[in-house]
Amino acid sequence: MKSSPKLIVGIILLIGLAGWAFMRLSAGGKTAVSPQMPGGAVAVKALRVAQQDIPISYEFAGKVTAKDEVKIMSKVSGNIVAKMVQGGDTVYKGQPLFKIDNKQYLSSISSARATLTKSQATLRNTQRDVERYRSLAANGAIARQTLDSYEAQAEEEMATVEANRASLQQSIEDEQDTLIVSPVDGRIDVNEVSIGQFVTAGTTTMATVSSVDPIWVQFSMSETEYIKFARLGGGTLPDTFRDNLKLIVTDGSEYNLTGRVKQIDRGIGDTTGTITLKAFFDNPQQFLLPGMFAKIVVPGEFRQGAILIPQRAVRELLDETFVTIVTADNKAASRKVKIAEKAGNMWVVAEGLAAGDCVVVEGMDKVKKDTALLVTMITPEDLLVPAKK
Repeated sequence: MKSSPKLIVGIILLIGLAGWAFMRLSAGGKTAVSPQMPGGAVAVKALRVAQQDIPISYEFAGKVTAKDEVKIMSKVSGNIVAKMVQGGDTVYKGQPLFKIDNKQYLSSISSARATLTKSQATLRNTQRDVERYRSLAANGAIARQTLDSYEAQAEEEMATVEANRASLQQSIEDEQDTLIVSPVDGRIDVNEVSIGQFVTAGTTTMATVSSVDPIWVQFSMSETEYIKFARLGGGTLPDTFRDNLKLIVTDGSEYNLTGRVKQIDRGIGDTTGTITLKAFFDNPQQFLLPGMFAKIVVPGEFRQGAILIPQRAVRELLDETFVTIVTADNKAASRKVKIAEKAGNMWVVAEGLAAGDCVVVEGMDKVKKDTALLVTMITPEDLLVPAKK
């Protein structure tokens, strides 16, 4: 059976349309995976490695702690009948904080005073007897043994008087201790006890008062760091370290007063491998509060001819650090580097780079070894702008 000319033409047109559609799809796929930059190059930003003389500073994580932190406990037991402060108040040494019911202690004073008075009267009577018996003994009217007995009795009663006097003094002090005062200047916590609550002497924590001016900032450094600074100071921390500490609070701002190292722990911690130090900061406005985290910045040596690269140009992998550099033919290459110290937003490079090397600071995550690069050079001032991800 012969095919009609119209059927043959239709088949040819259908085959042509299918081929045209296949070519378009193929072309579209290539467009989706092809690089967007001319010649397949990836756009990055890079910085020429600088070499300059700079001062080095060191940073340590720290925590603000109170110089004095005292748990307020009563020396006597009883119910709280008055509160003179509110939680969070600033208090001063000797300021009344709480009052404990003193009625039983006033009764004890009255009882102790009466007992003392009675024992004093008994003593006076015995002392008069002793004087009479001494006269009689001197004339031979009584035996010496009788006088010795009365003298011993007088000594015993004198000891009783002293014991009763001490008991009265203790009762007076107990009554005085029903008024609880702050032992230090500082700020009281908000977890204080309530009126009517019974407190037990030496057991119940009524409140905690933390001193706030001056204040401590506690921080640690590694054994290696301590050895380095001790060598610079001839066996101890140098004066430039001890007396000129800067403090950076968590919002990145610098505290307006400098601090001084006042305490250095006796040795390196067995588990941490670090040594703990305490820095002393004046805190007249009570801006620094116990529990705040802060960063101690310590001035170090002056480094001449330092090789500097941006911190954001460095990648860490298995305790090693790498940067991506731009080769002479504008391709990416990975370079292992050894980092020394921080200098602002830069790293000081000890090994691996030289002045004039071109380091990628933005876009390094998009490239691999030998990737062709379309490089835009930036300056150190441009590093203040956050990197694009």
